[in-house]
Amino acid sequence: MPAAVPPGAPEPPAPAVPVPPSGPRQDPRPPGTMRRSLGVRDGVAIAASSTAATTSIGIGMGTLAAYAGRQTPALLLLSFVPILGIALSYARLNRTEPNCGSGYTWVGRSIGPWPGFLTGWVVLVGNVIFMAYTGAVTGSVVLQFLNKMGLDSVFGVRLDPASTGISTAVGLVALVAVTVTAITGVRAATRLQMWLLIFEYVVLLGFCGVALITGDQPFSLSWLNPFAIGSPQGLAQGMVLAVFFYWGWDAAYSVNEETRSASDAARGGLIALVAMLGLFLVGAFAFQRVMSTGELLRNGPQALTFLGSRLAPEPWASLPLAALMCSAFASLQSSVIPTARGALAMARDRTLGPVWQRVHPRYGSPAAGTLLIMAVAALLAVLAVGIPKLNDMILTAVNSIGLTVALYYGLTALACAVRFRGSLRAGPVRALRDVVVPAASALTLFGLGGYLVWDYATMSDHFAASPDNGWFLLTLPAALVLLGLAVAAWAKWGRRAPYFRTGRGTDADTINLPMDDGGIGRAPAPSEG
Repeated sequence: MPAAVPPGAPEPPAPAVPVPPSGPRQDPRPPGTMRRSLGVRDGVAIAASSTAATTSIGIGMGTLAAYAGRQTPALLLLSFVPILGIALSYARLNRTEPNCGSGYTWVGRSIGPWPGFLTGWVVLVGNVIFMAYTGAVTGSVVLQFLNKMGLDSVFGVRLDPASTGISTAVGLVALVAVTVTAITGVRAATRLQMWLLIFEYVVLLGFCGVALITGDQPFSLSWLNPFAIGSPQGLAQGMVLAVFFYWGWDAAYSVNEETRSASDAARGGLIALVAMLGLFLVGAFAFQRVMSTGELLRNGPQALTFLGSRLAPEPWASLPLAALMCSAFASLQSSVIPTARGALAMARDRTLGPVWQRVHPRYGSPAAGTLLIMAVAALLAVLAVGIPKLNDMILTAVNSIGLTVALYYGLTALACAVRFRGSLRAGPVRALRDVVVPAASALTLFGLGGYLVWDYATMSDHFAASPDNGWFLLTLPAALVLLGLAVAAWAKWGRRAPYFRTGRGTDADTINLPMDDGGIGRAPAPSEG
């Protein structure tokens, strides 16, 4: 409370009020750097949205059942083991060297620039392809929702969710919308994603809880036995698909230069990954309590909608579809964010063009790169209309991208084992954490990928554009790797990127990185332990 002024005393002078300088507000950030405004909750939102548990459960359980039958829960548990090892490798590397390029940077400095570039390349292109297909999936879900509301046609055009063309057109509108939000502020985008996640998880857990209690399919302990899967091919294919289910938790590391502390990204990714395991198991058990294997296979991408109609009357039966729509939107948005930041890291090393490096002066986001990624994804989505059935389109993408995901996850874990190999002399705990677990996880994924490559190569004797043709399944990942090597060669000999001489890039020693105390420091050199 202010002190009283004695009678007759002169009034004290008014305190000086600082007058802000005229003109535009000055941004305290150094030019070309991004805002450090995110925390653990934002990392969880990005990682969980990118993993898209509701979408994976809603449209993917039938695909897993095709390979694992009633052993889908066992498959999800088994595939989580190497993925957890990969996640621990990411966390260890990020603690030493936070960089929005994550695997691209770590593999390049620990193993070599060629595998490093290939890691960044397959993440970049794989995400763009995933966005193209997810756009069509989002469009299909939106159309299903409109049909539920009684809207079957617009201006004479039938709103058919199974139509690849119509679904892609609606998905392109969604892609533009999420791109705008990703450019104008990653913090606002993560807040939106968090609310979408809360809604979809409440709906998903509610319906799955009812299914677990009221389902008429008897529970069996064999559901948890991976050895009951019929064939080694089914186990390997199912494992890669299950790994693809978990794909996306590493998106939290793409914003580690925008988090207040480098450890926030690791905590966000690990929390999201463990939460995904729980959601996947609950979803798998719930589906199998309500549906037979045949029903799961027949319903395919509409399995979650079928579950809602089985358990509740309208309008409540439409809630799972609304949750699926929220999940698809959030997944699309969270794919745009890390892809643009990975390209920015590569552009800083001059392995990609300078346009990818431009940071918007107002929004602090790689706006130009984000727009380019949207444009390429939209072009791919339009070209994908040539595949007649949406279900075939989804299956082909999942099978193909699953191989590339196994490749870059394995390379990153191997980079952890190589970089911290000195821990082998520092005691059993550090040796296990820094070397043994990452190396075992990498070899597991390499083994799965190698087996599937052999299986795809020998399962067909001719080429056909069909998701059950082995040569066709190998075409996309093979083309992706070969194109990546060609772009790497251009970066090395055309752009003369120093990255290919040192593995560090042009400004690796002076790049601004967020430190644990909130300051800006120099990039740490690779550590041996």
